Amino acid sequence: MSRRRTQRLLLLAVGAVALLAIIPPTFHLVRTAYLDRTVVEKLPAGYADDVSRLNKTQVAEIWDIPSDPQKGEDELRELLLKAQATHLHVSIAGARHSMGGQTIYPGGIAVNMLPFKGMKLDEDKNLLHVQAGAKWADVIPYLDQHGRSVAVMQSDNSFTVGGSLSVNCHGWQYGRPPIASTVESFHLMKADGSVIACSRAQNRELFSLVLGGYGLFGVILDADLRVVPNQRLRLEQYVVPLGRAMESFARTLRKTPDVELVYARLNITPQKMFDEVLINVFYRESGPIPQLTASGSRWLPRLIFRGSAGSTYGKEMRWAAETHIQAELTGKVFSRNQLMNDNAEWYLDRSEGTTDILHEYFVDRDHAGEFLGAARKIIRKHNEDLLNVTVRDVKTDSDTFLNYAHNDILAFVMFFSQPRSAAGDAEMQAMTIELVDAALAAGGRYYLPYRLHATPAQFHRAYPQADEFFNLKRRYDPQELFQNQFYRKYGKQLADQSIERR
Repeated sequence: MSRRRTQRLLLLAVGAVALLAIIPPTFHLVRTAYLDRTVVEKLPAGYADDVSRLNKTQVAEIWDIPSDPQKGEDELRELLLKAQATHLHVSIAGARHSMGGQTIYPGGIAVNMLPFKGMKLDEDKNLLHVQAGAKWADVIPYLDQHGRSVAVMQSDNSFTVGGSLSVNCHGWQYGRPPIASTVESFHLMKADGSVIACSRAQNRELFSLVLGGYGLFGVILDADLRVVPNQRLRLEQYVVPLGRAMESFARTLRKTPDVELVYARLNITPQKMFDEVLINVFYRESGPIPQLTASGSRWLPRLIFRGSAGSTYGKEMRWAAETHIQAELTGKVFSRNQLMNDNAEWYLDRSEGTTDILHEYFVDRDHAGEFLGAARKIIRKHNEDLLNVTVRDVKTDSDTFLNYAHNDILAFVMFFSQPRSAAGDAEMQAMTIELVDAALAAGGRYYLPYRLHATPAQFHRAYPQADEFFNLKRRYDPQELFQNQFYRKYGKQLADQSIERR
């Protein structure tokens, strides 16, 4: 065989191998793009829902608060008095990213806080005065202009300030308690229309009840939040076996203590579920801070993420992308604000047949392995479609009454795809009950803004302070004006029993 012919055959072989290597991922992404069709669903007039798209509920009225502060306050007061006179209940909503009807009451008045979004920064005190309807997507660019950044928030900018305070959110800001720790004070409109200031020194009990109180004590009008400097951050990534993840992370921190943001992702591929951990650490470093820019098109990350739904190949492809090429594509130097200015819309399910559902479980480090071992068995047993597990470090919360971080904990944020059907929801509920039991057995708790699948007994075991919480709710709101589906399931039954005992 001639040398030229040998070279030609070798080139053909290399080309064939290269072609075979790119055909499967290309076909997978093209198929995902074809199936990833946006279904525009317009709610009928008089109905409310949330991001789960599983809670379509008829309400008496959806009321938008006026954006002008004084007009908004005056008209909201009139609305609350009207609701009491007509025996209607009131629920409060912002971006509606809860998933269990925490912002909805059947036949009630739904208050939309989104127009209420003004803000002003006190640069001398590093305090942001912001109205409750402002989204973090509004707040971050405003603070960026002043060299400041949000101290604690979720990983996406899609949520409102009022909603974040009402669920007492936490984030991936390392070594920080939940957002309540950053609240200097807030103004609350109570059921009688009066407005009071709440802080650690003034109306302290209400301060602790309202933060993480799911809108049951009144309407948060605005808040003063402590802010921090914007910073230049550098990303380092580590892929380690689950059993050595904590040890590896602790060793890394000892070597370089300038850690600002941290999160980890677990391998969720069916064969290696939870076996490996991708640790993402963002270190403070000197140098110019990159300018805040719009995120731009996210079509490729979306296809990779949505392609992991219902596909073992897609999950393996996504894990390979995250652990090998993602940092090379996105870069390793960011501003703090840029990292937090990410919108959830790029990855959410927009199809007709399925939806995305979040779970979240809180367990201390010593019991994390125990919980994950049990969770892996439960998820495999129910064959639910797990798309993501993010792990965050959360410090003890000493500010809120309905407290999930009663000590230093790890938060395991689980993201599932499920059918939008009664059967799909029932299957998810069966698995959720078992996962909650696993968290409780490990001495942990679960997060409350999601589907109301935990039983009342599980809820009260996870939150033993709940009886007192609901009794205080009725003391501050004796007519039970403020209600939602969360209160109906876990608090109303207790109230009815109390009435029967009188």
